[in-house]
Amino acid sequence: MRRPLLSSLSFAEKEFYLDEFHEKTLLFALLAIDWSAEADTYAAFEVFETLLRNDTRVLLLLEAGHSETEQRRVMALANQLAGMATPHASPVVFSVMVTVEQLCMQMWEVLREARVCVGLWPSKAPVSVMHGAQRIAICLRVYKLVYVDPCGGLANDRTPLSFLTAPGLHGLLRSGGAEEAGLGTHRSLLEAIHGALEHGVTSVSLCPLAGLGRELFTYEGCGTLFTQADYCQVEKMGIDDFHEVEKLLQRAEQAGYLKPRTPHEMTRLLLYGYVARLGPATVAPAGFCALLPYPEDQCAEIAGLFTITRYQGEGVGGRLVDAMVHEGERQGLRYVFACTTQEGAQRLFTRHGFQRVAPDAVTTAKWHGYDAERRQQVTVYRRDLSLGNE
Repeated sequence: MRRPLLSSLSFAEKEFYLDEFHEKTLLFALLAIDWSAEADTYAAFEVFETLLRNDTRVLLLLEAGHSETEQRRVMALANQLAGMATPHASPVVFSVMVTVEQLCMQMWEVLREARVCVGLWPSKAPVSVMHGAQRIAICLRVYKLVYVDPCGGLANDRTPLSFLTAPGLHGLLRSGGAEEAGLGTHRSLLEAIHGALEHGVTSVSLCPLAGLGRELFTYEGCGTLFTQADYCQVEKMGIDDFHEVEKLLQRAEQAGYLKPRTPHEMTRLLLYGYVARLGPATVAPAGFCALLPYPEDQCAEIAGLFTITRYQGEGVGGRLVDAMVHEGERQGLRYVFACTTQEGAQRLFTRHGFQRVAPDAVTTAKWHGYDAERRQQVTVYRRDLSLGNE
């Protein structure tokens, strides 16, 4: 018996995304020829089945050739997927001579009774399945569009691009921009993605078939995530965020990004925690930090600062730091400070007006029961606040 491929994913992450996708519609577009590997097909079906059990609607567009062998294989795959829904739904063979509106009407005729619709897209159609999926996604205003590509997400000079907002995508699409970045072969796809975001699709993913689970159900993903949002919203955490963020922080500790904390220390972080999101409140957090108060000295510590790997380089850490400075000013604090062993964090605090200081330049309460060896390793940064009380 094969072990479920999704079992290795973090329960907290997977459950968070399933909550996000509940009763939403996800549209997947791919070439039938990319279903050649049995392991990849099995992984994809496991994802689809998980979504369907979650009451997520699944639309699948398969571009298929005209050979009898491929048609037979594609119909078998389509019937297998359609059979996961209750009631069962037969695959729809699209005629490319009809309008997008008519295609969407065909899909709704299926989705009225079932949660899955499989559409077969002729490979010799005048419009590729890539652009056909974009037009259907816009017409139906699906929640998420997923392009499946065996090459996975984008890479710039062999460096993976795991996250792009619409402004960054627009920059690639300016005259020669994609070519300069080594992404000229993806221009048509990038145009389709940009159009989908501009017309209301919340997010678009580009990933390999075998990586669908990681792309949809983990923070790091397995491809490139595109969103319309070009802003970062920082907000105080509520108890409904605690379980999810605690798992995230535990993983950061295991990876060595954050120091190990006792359950009591972890709970204090959560109580005074803030999350950053790139988009609406329903999306996964892009980063976290806490503002731990020391009321006896009218100061606070920025602690547990962490940015999800996918969003590093998007300014999330800086937004969190700025938000903590403003919150400290709002509370009338004299200063805020941070302790870190990470060089990247040291540069970040310096850029945001913090000065490196000796440990005794911050509240002595910070060092009560603190590990002496670690105290020798950390660097301390302090920023005095203009609204603090003297």
